[in-house]
Amino acid sequence: MQFKKYFITGLLIWVPLTITLWVLSLIVGTLDQSLLLLPLEWRPKRLIGWDIPGIGALLMLLVVMLTGLVAANYFGQRLVSFWEGLLVRIPFVNSIYSSVKQVSDTVFAPNGQAFRKALLIEYPRQGSWTIAFQTGAPGTKITSHLGSEYLSLYVPTTPLPTSGFFLMMRKDAVIELDMTVDEALKYIISMGVIAPDGNAAPHKR
Repeated sequence: MQFKKYFITGLLIWVPLTITLWVLSLIVGTLDQSLLLLPLEWRPKRLIGWDIPGIGALLMLLVVMLTGLVAANYFGQRLVSFWEGLLVRIPFVNSIYSSVKQVSDTVFAPNGQAFRKALLIEYPRQGSWTIAFQTGAPGTKITSHLGSEYLSLYVPTTPLPTSGFFLMMRKDAVIELDMTVDEALKYIISMGVIAPDGNAAPHKR
């Protein structure tokens, strides 16, 4: 019994640490591939004789920051408009770029409401509940057929919340939870093992 206790205790320490290091290594390794875009003579291995993990990640961070800095002024905005105008003239690229840009603008907009609220809904059947995230509201072409006020929801799957289902539900059938999106994600990813802190009761919207 003691052996089993010590073994489980060791697993509880090493499993989260190993998975965390593996995910970080995967992310850094992927971002380090950006160094392949540099000329051969500018790469760290050519300059100092060996590779430095994380240099590519820092390079990508610097590129993103500089892009945001340039795009924040008038000249940068004109340049972005010219680039987008060029992309929309390409038939197949236009559909992909426009869709991705619309989603990214909605999700990452500072004043946007996408993925800002954790909700409790009755799904997939009556008496069965799950957590969803509000992504917005249906457009007028859809609401004209629904007949009442609806919300657009994203229902993530467990334990990978990157896949899920898109639903439109009545506003009065949705319960807004007193928890942050991060707490809700932890609850979903852990398959209900990590319960959100606090005992605040949910309230109807």
